[in-house]
Amino acid sequence: MGNGYSSVRKTSDIKKTYHVPDCRYVSGHSIGIIAVDLKYPKLPGNVVNATTYDFPVLYKKVEFQIEQLFEGDAKLKDTIIAAAKELEKEGVRAVVGACGFFANFQKDVADALEIPAFLSSMVQLPMIKTGLKSGKKIGIITASGNDITDKMLRDMGVTPEDCYIEDIGSVEGFKTIRYEYPYLDNESVAQTIVQAAKNLVEQHDDVGAILLECSDIPPYAYMVQDEVGLPVFDFITLINWAHHATTQKPYFGYF
Repeated sequence: MGNGYSSVRKTSDIKKTYHVPDCRYVSGHSIGIIAVDLKYPKLPGNVVNATTYDFPVLYKKVEFQIEQLFEGDAKLKDTIIAAAKELEKEGVRAVVGACGFFANFQKDVADALEIPAFLSSMVQLPMIKTGLKSGKKIGIITASGNDITDKMLRDMGVTPEDCYIEDIGSVEGFKTIRYEYPYLDNESVAQTIVQAAKNLVEQHDDVGAILLECSDIPPYAYMVQDEVGLPVFDFITLINWAHHATTQKPYFGYF
């Protein structure tokens, strides 16, 4: 099959002989995830909790200060590209990052690989915008509002005027994640995120959807949706989309 894809789909396939030009020590993971080495509890639903997924994923750890990633420090470029290439070599079919601020390196990594790279939850912004009624905007809940620049939004395919930014990085209730505490104040984090969503819709009546930038926030996506009644996009909607696009399966049923 093209692009190195090979699959076993039905009983008759077991009888085939497979010749794989680039055999690896492990296989079957569609998504590779670049994860910064951060030490704090990570709930199911977090990008770097493997139980979040109904399919195998492969992680690659990178080591630098998260603030460098927020700021788009150019010194990180080679490290991030190297991690992405290692994941590609191990046979993943798409690469993502475990922080929305990998958006700073989206083009660099996409240009360096032969497989797709969807490094940030924010690559979904143009698709969300396309689906919304004219005049509706996207509310972004983020761990570092000051670092979502106009340039970043334009690089992601939208304009600053398309979005409202709600920063939770400096909110007291989010500090156990933001500053790598060895424990998680789950109730406080949940309240902080839900309140951020409420702030967006109360202050802006033209919000049509919510995007959760941070890879730590998806465990609370259902709470946000329960509270504001809007579509909620996050890293997991992105990763599920990329997985299904790269591992299409036959349909069974009747007609």
